[in-house]
Amino acid sequence: MNDDAIQVRSVSRRYGSGDSAVTALDEVSLAFPRGTFTAVMGPSGSGKSTLLGCAAGLDRPTSGSVVVGGTELTGLSETRLTLLRRERIGFVFQAFNLLPSLTAEQNVALPLRLAGRRPSRARVREALARVGLGDRARHRPTELSGGQQQRVALARALITRPEVLFGDEPTGALDSQTSREVLALLRDMVDREGQTVIMVTHDPVAASYADRVVFLVDGRVHGELAGAGADGITAHMTKLESVPC
Repeated sequence: MNDDAIQVRSVSRRYGSGDSAVTALDEVSLAFPRGTFTAVMGPSGSGKSTLLGCAAGLDRPTSGSVVVGGTELTGLSETRLTLLRRERIGFVFQAFNLLPSLTAEQNVALPLRLAGRRPSRARVREALARVGLGDRARHRPTELSGGQQQRVALARALITRPEVLFGDEPTGALDSQTSREVLALLRDMVDREGQTVIMVTHDPVAASYADRVVFLVDGRVHGELAGAGADGITAHMTKLESVPC
């Protein structure tokens, strides 16, 4: 089995046509090894979220290919793409996207119910316990702090036991202390359970929890750092923001 959870091969993504066309990604090639934590950073408009969308099968590249765990996404029907995302990929966003009328355990169980499966209460409680909320299963979102709501969202993403967990600014709506707690939880899942995490962030402190940081500028890869601290990442970002277009 290939050691890469995801391979992005010469992926370009263009929007529009003619003189008004915008190139969001330009011949990007990246590999994301299994059991690693990768942060993706870059100035505003650099293509971070577009890269995440293409890698996760949420968006289709204009050219190039994406391989998820040996499955080539190019050419898959929308139905097969939906099944792949549902069964093999997890998502956590800045907005928690919890249903306010449901309890924590009902929110966590929702992906399996939408897939026509009946999750066992033990499995749901196990997912909540993984994120430190085993005692909050019956609480509704309004009864939980922002950090706790994001932990419920994380448990919901993990209930399907995904091969890859994608985060799009997952700590962007949290205070610094709560953000560190969620990031430490992600780091622990990588180290102890071999989870693969790919996270888009603008925050150098958040990125410092990753094994490596990949930098994008104008839709192209502009290097990466491995094992860097927040200060080193900040310094690199400062250089990138002065890169001429």
